[in-house]
Amino acid sequence: MTLRVVEWSTGTVGRHAIAGIDAHPDLELVGVWVSDPAKVGRDAGDLSGLGRDLGVSATNDRDELLALRPDCIVHTAMTDDRIFEAIDDLISFVEAGINVVSSGPVVLQFPEGILNQDLLDRVAAAGRTGNASLHVNGIDPGFANDVLPLAMTSLSQRIDEIRCLEIADYSTYYQPVVMKDIFGFGQPMDATPLLLLPGVLSMGWGSVVRQLAAGLGLTLDEPLIERTECVAADRDCPTVSVDIAEGTMAALHFEVVGQVDGVDRIVLEHYTRTHPDQCPEWPTPAEGDGCYRILISGEPEMKVEFSHHGENGDHNVSGMIVTAMRLVNSVAAVVDAKPGLVTALDLPMVAGRGLVARG
Repeated sequence: MTLRVVEWSTGTVGRHAIAGIDAHPDLELVGVWVSDPAKVGRDAGDLSGLGRDLGVSATNDRDELLALRPDCIVHTAMTDDRIFEAIDDLISFVEAGINVVSSGPVVLQFPEGILNQDLLDRVAAAGRTGNASLHVNGIDPGFANDVLPLAMTSLSQRIDEIRCLEIADYSTYYQPVVMKDIFGFGQPMDATPLLLLPGVLSMGWGSVVRQLAAGLGLTLDEPLIERTECVAADRDCPTVSVDIAEGTMAALHFEVVGQVDGVDRIVLEHYTRTHPDQCPEWPTPAEGDGCYRILISGEPEMKVEFSHHGENGDHNVSGMIVTAMRLVNSVAAVVDAKPGLVTALDLPMVAGRGLVARG
């Protein structure tokens, strides 16, 4: 059965989601939402860079798209700077009887212990009202630190610590709001960007720490532990999102840690550079400029390094693609799922069904 899909946004992730929906044999693109009035009326193929028309024109009319009664909305709009407004949007879609897969807000990837119970109850009630499901995922938070590490633990005899790392150069990552306002790159070293306010890291990445704990049957100490290290630029570092002057913040290492009886057991860790030469003492990818690395200490010791790059060689472009495709390829499973919020722990294996190249 072909599932009818609306794509919600055409930005750095959304444009790849459109291409993915078009390529998927079990999905049909029936609508596209845009926030920019200049994009209204343009064909989805044009907005996604496919170089051909898809016969679907973009609109900023929310009601028009909901009236299409799609089976699912693939929601990839920016949520980092409007978390609770975005949650309201997602709840309204589910209440209207439309299943949703979304790249954010990432707190919904596994919100237990993070969001207040009233908000969780609203999501559950929306699922019952609309008989529809909501799934939030991507690559990080998402596959690289929920499904992948849990699959690895099936090989363990004893687990002492799970450590999930992102190691990446963000110089070609085009997200000005994220880079400057949220991460604080290019800001004075004594400034406190949004990401480094107490509790924000735990809201952003604590979901995967808690999900791994749930998958392993662990009860974590409260609260989660946050550790950070900020590094100043030793030279001017222009990036595609923000120009970073010498002496301003240019690199960030953080950890979100789940402990049991005061011992680190699950660690989500990022090493984020804005130039490949920065912080040579930090871990580096085995190849390329970005990777995800899973380290499991115990018996046996295990390490998996997952890297990716687009056809143009850039890992930040492919990062947007894998985020989009984790959502697109999850559509059928989410449509079939129980109503309400579903996490990676609730879904069957999601695969790239029908996507193997032919000829």
